[in-house]
Amino acid sequence: MSNRALLEVIALDAEDAIAAQAGGADRLELVTDMAADGLTPSRETYARVRAAVDVPLRVMLRLADGFAAGDVDALARVAGELRSEGADEFVLGFLDGDGHADLAALERLVAELEGCRWTFHRAIDHCADRDALRRLLANLPGLDTYLTAGSAAGVDAGLPVLAAEAEAARRGGTGYGPRLLVGGGLRLDHVPELLAAGVDAFHIGGAARAAGWTSPVARGAVAAWRRALDAEVPVGTVA
Repeated sequence: MSNRALLEVIALDAEDAIAAQAGGADRLELVTDMAADGLTPSRETYARVRAAVDVPLRVMLRLADGFAAGDVDALARVAGELRSEGADEFVLGFLDGDGHADLAALERLVAELEGCRWTFHRAIDHCADRDALRRLLANLPGLDTYLTAGSAAGVDAGLPVLAAEAEAARRGGTGYGPRLLVGGGLRLDHVPELLAAGVDAFHIGGAARAAGWTSPVARGAVAAWRRALDAEVPVGTVA
């Protein structure tokens, strides 16, 4: 056990991954096509990135923009291909037309993942009822993280929700066992308040790049986040 806060960085390729690890990232989220807010990378891209770094690597399972699952059979095939390539951590999350968790799609994909650890991504920020979603998914195998800004509008608007969910996690509320990973409009000036609230995991994408998504991950930008997180001692412990 350690008091070090987790820093996860979005990577699009091996160059990004190498720079992120060198800057102090603890884990990577591998995606493609950020114009669609992050889709599943190719099997070949996964293999190149996995060969380039040794930090944990979570792979996005999402074939189209939005939070509808779409072709679940295709998603399951892609998940199986990535598993056969060695992928063992994933990111996914789907809603139905009413804004509730698409449990059928999630159960199908989780079965394909065969116990792999996975993150439910920011679909939670667009759902009809956050607490109900957490309760519904509480027993899905492998779910160990929620990536959230606390609001569809980003961390600025979501800070009160994030603090409340961190408190619910401390109380052991049903569905609040998975780790709270904060991302989505996250800035360095949010860090002290979030750490004080008990948040101990942070996710950055554009903030890790010198010129946003038009540029690669910058080792120095990641290092600045690493220093900011290490300057404070998070409430609670980090596994």
